[in-house]
Amino acid sequence: MTNVIILLAMPENVRKQYKDGIQAKFPDVTINVVDNHAKVDPYIGEADVLITFGPMMSDQVLAKATRLKWIQALGTGVDGITDQASLRKEVVVTNLHGIHGPPVSEAAFMSMLALSRQLPRTVRNQGKHNWERFPARLLHDKTVGIFGIGVIAEELAPKCKAFGMKVVGISSAQRDVPGFDRMYARSQLLDAVRDFDSLVLLTPLTPETRNIVDAKVFAAMKPGAYLVNLARGGGVDEAALIGVLNSKHLAGAALDVFAKEPLPADHPLCDMEDVIITTHQGGFCDVYVNFALPVIEENLRKFLAGDTASMINLVKR
Repeated sequence: MTNVIILLAMPENVRKQYKDGIQAKFPDVTINVVDNHAKVDPYIGEADVLITFGPMMSDQVLAKATRLKWIQALGTGVDGITDQASLRKEVVVTNLHGIHGPPVSEAAFMSMLALSRQLPRTVRNQGKHNWERFPARLLHDKTVGIFGIGVIAEELAPKCKAFGMKVVGISSAQRDVPGFDRMYARSQLLDAVRDFDSLVLLTPLTPETRNIVDAKVFAAMKPGAYLVNLARGGGVDEAALIGVLNSKHLAGAALDVFAKEPLPADHPLCDMEDVIITTHQGGFCDVYVNFALPVIEENLRKFLAGDTASMINLVKR
């Protein structure tokens, strides 16, 4: 008997969708579901398969998973999984690469519009019953820099072009990508950001990208520019970001991810009026489970057949 544990700190109906969808295709597999890593103890010792998101993990889960053979990450990023000390080298890891283009690109565009239209200011005025008019900044004719060129960036670029924006990319490997006016290598980051009205972060978190957007990058950015982070919190030096926002060098930031999640209630970013905070919602959408289940089902089918070498989206460690 194969035992699967689903570790998801999400609403109950979402957890049920995953369990019911998998169980319908694999009735002989035992599936247990928990909503927090502190609750895995009754099941983790017998688990062959773990389905989870990296930010919801802890090393104690893997330390107790002595029978574990495969982890299916429910996001593209595998930080929180592959960087855990107790992950054994023989455990297969797969992710969900390629499904985040529509939801995260929409979240990025929403963030740029909300910042340029000062939506938080409008909502605060509404709550105070205060009628205040102020000019919005247009996205039209502005330059957006997208750091991290993959499926999401390829979806976001044409959306930006449709609004009349100039689109510039920053990639670990400089290459031509349709929809981009120019492409920079990651080593050219400081030069690239000087002309951006908005910098959108979509790059994975790796040792090379940790805190890559730091005080030097912020100092090089155009005064009044915006930062949008939908990648990983660890890619931004948060202390430097707070400093540059306090100095008003940046006009604002829309942040979906943080170095520590959940973001502590007393974190300085929570009280900044020029910051929009969302709760790691970028890819979380009404049809995410529908995107994810076909990949999970195909991988589980191959896992049960002993064909782990041909599983979808194998992560090289």
